[in-house]
Amino acid sequence: MFKSLWIASTGMESQQLYVDVIANNLANVNTAGFKKNRVDFEDLLYQNKKVPGSASSPTTQAPTGIQIGQGVRPVATQKQFAMGNLQQTENPLDLAIEGDGFFQITQPNGDLAYTRDGTFKIDSEGNLVNSNGFLLEPGITIPDEVSQINISADGIVSVLQAGEAIPVEVGNLELSRFVNPAGLQAIGSNLFVQTDASGEPVTGVPGEGSMGSVSQGFIEMSNVSVVEEMVNMIVAQRAYEINSKSIKTADEMLTMAINLRR
Repeated sequence: MFKSLWIASTGMESQQLYVDVIANNLANVNTAGFKKNRVDFEDLLYQNKKVPGSASSPTTQAPTGIQIGQGVRPVATQKQFAMGNLQQTENPLDLAIEGDGFFQITQPNGDLAYTRDGTFKIDSEGNLVNSNGFLLEPGITIPDEVSQINISADGIVSVLQAGEAIPVEVGNLELSRFVNPAGLQAIGSNLFVQTDASGEPVTGVPGEGSMGSVSQGFIEMSNVSVVEEMVNMIVAQRAYEINSKSIKTADEMLTMAINLRR
């Protein structure tokens, strides 16, 4: 009975983490480029009171054993990088990646970060930056008095200046992809950083090879499904309740055992 108390407590703690992850997914349902998280669980070590295949007589073996589990624990929270829906904005600086790849962002400390959020702006010096003012890598500068900005599917950035009839190319976008994007570390602000688990970034031109293409005037929305998350929340809540019921039942049984002499 004492074991059941601890086993059920691991279930309650695990379901609490599950609810936390679901809440974060729902909170970011309108966050551009957000990728939902999934929680993976695993069972804990088993107490083997009788090993399967142990001798039951000089000539026979027990086909099954007696194994008592010790509960559950969360082993990973994994980002799901399925593509979100594209929303048209008609803003020339809004970019979406159709397919695999990440935009490269230079952090204030000089390190590269990666994002699917393509809501770019122009800073006071004409540089393309993200919403926090971090520079796009490679850097692209938009000159003054521009009447039109065009970004092709393969990442060529060209502008039409006032009084001119021919667009001028001012830069090229590059994308990065990873062997294991789920191994990237989320650091907030819609940014990810490389880890040993993600592998080294492979940089390339949009639309070439397995790299996704760029769509101007669109942003990629979160890939969170509200209905799916609400169903997951109900499942987590019921699992939490049934584990609390296990604790209550074990406590009642323990009370009955204590009161046997009365």
